[in-house]
Amino acid sequence: MSVFIMPGAMRATITIRDETAADIAARERLLDAAFGPARFLKTCERLREGRLPAFGLVAVDGGGRVVGTVRMWHVAAGPGRRALMLGPLAVDLSVRAQGVGAALMRCALTRAAIDGHGAVLLVGDAPYYERFGFTASLTQGLWMPGPVERERFLGLELRERALAGAWGFVSPTGEPRPTADLATLVAAAQAGAGVGVARAA
Repeated sequence: MSVFIMPGAMRATITIRDETAADIAARERLLDAAFGPARFLKTCERLREGRLPAFGLVAVDGGGRVVGTVRMWHVAAGPGRRALMLGPLAVDLSVRAQGVGAALMRCALTRAAIDGHGAVLLVGDAPYYERFGFTASLTQGLWMPGPVERERFLGLELRERALAGAWGFVSPTGEPRPTADLATLVAAAQAGAGVGVARAA
């Protein structure tokens, strides 16, 4: 868990911690507000759908409101080369430009390094992510499972030469997301539990 004080007159306290099941609804609302329904059409979604994340972090304000989110996903950066795919990263409009996104990034990358991961990939704006060490030069031999602008396809080595010579398609390797069988869904509906299908993001 990480705690920091946002700059500015309000100097609000933000806590960054592991995502829990209780955060999912708030996280989905935050992602909907940030990206809209088009987020499910993104190429990166092909690497996330039906999978569990390696880990997720949320930023929470003093009132317990989720104001930021980031997740990491297990992928292969070409045959036999393990890596993480970062995303999506989103911050609530009320705290944008106050360092919450950067704090989430630093916490996520620190966690990835501590967990022993060697490399992180993402698709995003190079001018923003370059400050964390990401560069398009590390992904020149890699392809995503769909269209992506090459200058936005970035990599970061947490371990020296972790992406050296990486070549091939980026593919999902994360644990499959558990799915309820039809009998379980019908029983839950009959019991009035209102079970729904969670959306991946």
